[in-house]
Formats: sequence, C-alpha cells, structure tokens
Amino acid sequence: LMIKSLFRLSLRMVTGFVQSLIHLCGLNWIAPDYTTICRRQQHIDIVISYQKSCDGLYLIVDSTGLKFLGEGEWKRKKHQPEYRRQWRKLHIGIDAKTLQIRAVQLTTNNVSDSQVLGDLLDQIPQDERVDSVYTDGAYDTKQCRQVIADRQAHAVIPPRKNAKPWKDKKMGSLERNELLRTVKRLGRTIWKKWSGYHRRSLV
Repeated sequence: LMIKSLFRLSLRMVTGFVQSLIHLCGLNWIAPDYTTICRRQQHIDIVISYQKSCDGLYLIVDSTGLKFLGEGEWKRKKHQPEYRRQWRKLHIGIDAKTLQIRAVQLTTNNVSDSQVLGDLLDQIPQDERVDSVYTDGAYDTKQCRQVIADRQAHAVIPPRKNAKPWKDKKMGSLERNELLRTVKRLGRTIWKKWSGYHRRSLV
C-alpha cells in the first residue's frame, strides 16, 4: 500500500508491479492478490503526524466531496447522459498556524457537516488546549456550539441569516446569542475582519 501511494498506482497495478519485483529478485514468493490488498487497506489505522500546539490550537474545519465512481465531469457535461456517480464527503480540520492536518473523517455524502464536528474534536488530544474553532454557517447548531464549549474553546461560526436567539442557558447558546447581537450591531463584514473568520479560507 505504500507503493500504491508513492507511485499513485491502482491496486491491480500494484499487484503486478510487486510480482515483477519478486521475480527480478529471484524469490519464490507470491504477491498478495487484488482482493487481499483491497480488504487489508480498509482496516489500516492511519496516524496523522503533527506538531502539538503550545499556546492553543486554532482549528479550521470544513468539508469537501470526493468522487470515487463515475465518468469525468467534462464528459458528463458534453454528452449529458446520466452516469452512475458516487461520492464521499471528507471532513477535515487543520491547524491555522502550521496548516497541518489535525483531524479527518470520511463519511457518505448524506451526512451533514454538523454531525461530524464532535468526532473531529475528539481526535484532538484532551491535554491540548483548543483556543478557537473556525467553521462556516452549516455548523451553526446547538450541538456544534456545545461540543466546542465543552472543550472550553471559542466558536467562530457566523450565525445563519434570519437567525433568532436561542432560549436555553447552556454555554454554547449564550455565546452564540452574544455573537448574534454583535453581528447585528457591527454587520457581517466587520465581524469577519474583527474575528479573523477569513482564516477559514486556509482549509
């Protein structure tokens, strides 16, 4: 699988490549077949190397779509047939200072961004202080703001348009209501500059 990543090969190409190397070395070995490699890669635990933040982590979170089955976008646009396409959604969190990936999760495309934020924060060690979490308006939910508050972090999330104050007294809701008043008083543009929200473009 390291050879697959290094040379950007498909699994079947990896099998043939490794078998050729074995023959060149004069060894009486058999390379794992395609099915075996495919099965094993599903259960690999990936450890992300990173530099731990000393003065508080500024975490930027976003998601993007990954197409893993289907025709190319240009062919679809040109000929307009309905090809069978399948997507996965990659949720990612990076350190705003070092740009290192600190959290990642792959889901089906019907999983909302807000459902995954708690899992991403769980990937940050509990002994590492999270200063702020930057996300877009899709994460403006009580659940997201509460999981951020549980890490004693500041949520830099723009409220949705026509947002109303939340009535409960939880820490995440109180902070969000104060933010809502600030945005109405200053305007979104000034708030984004003041809060450093534009850092989110780094992800």
